[in-house]
Amino acid sequence: MYGKDSVEFPQRIVCLTAETTEIVYALGAGERVVGVPGTAVYPPEAREKPRVGGFTTFRLDKILALTPDLVLAFSDLQKEIVRDLVGAGVTVFASNQRSFADILRTIVMIGGLIGREGEARALVQDMQDEVRQTREFSSVWADRPRVFFEEWDEPLIAGIRWVSELIEMAGGRDVFPELRDKAAALGRVVDPAEVARRDPQIILASWCGKKLDPERVRSRPGWEKVSAVRENRIYEVDGADVLAPGPSVMRGLRQIHEIVQGWAEGQ
Repeated sequence: MYGKDSVEFPQRIVCLTAETTEIVYALGAGERVVGVPGTAVYPPEAREKPRVGGFTTFRLDKILALTPDLVLAFSDLQKEIVRDLVGAGVTVFASNQRSFADILRTIVMIGGLIGREGEARALVQDMQDEVRQTREFSSVWADRPRVFFEEWDEPLIAGIRWVSELIEMAGGRDVFPELRDKAAALGRVVDPAEVARRDPQIILASWCGKKLDPERVRSRPGWEKVSAVRENRIYEVDGADVLAPGPSVMRGLRQIHEIVQGWAEGQ
């Protein structure tokens, strides 16, 4: 107990996503994590913890064997394991962030759940400060490049809201800004011909763990005239740094900003 009349915060935490794992460690409570998903990347020491499954496939018995007093989950993609855990009497917090602001709120909420609200607010402040500095740096550029982000290649799926926001923070212009409000990936499927018509000057890709094949991008019908293809500005961004809605998106922001800066300085 934390004092005579205080309540003990969760001491055995199972994380079902990479970003919840990273958040708990970033808030200084990594020693309380007793289980992680196979997708966990940051910090490296988290990968030494017992693994309880992938992103959508989990072993209920493995999780229960770790006797967690809190499980951290994400989105409707994990609704089945959340249902089973709640049915087994386990406390579960399931976040559903879709925007950068949602990511910040999730960090603060998890901080409150584990007794690290001060640390969470400090982390959020650091992230906001870096975004402000990045925006200021790119504000002096004469032009902002058109950017297309590929979250998947077959079918072609544009980036989720927070990725679209990262592009703008980095100094670019998302060529499909109207798709930001589409939470589900199927709502962000785009016609390759329409991508070509919008003529992105930079193409970013993170194919959810599948390695980017630039030649496949170049060989799409009609894409030989796309500015990014003609100028060889096709880049892979690590999914761990851009598609996990937690502190790691700042790494993604830095990568995208560096790419956009290279374009701006070449004009």
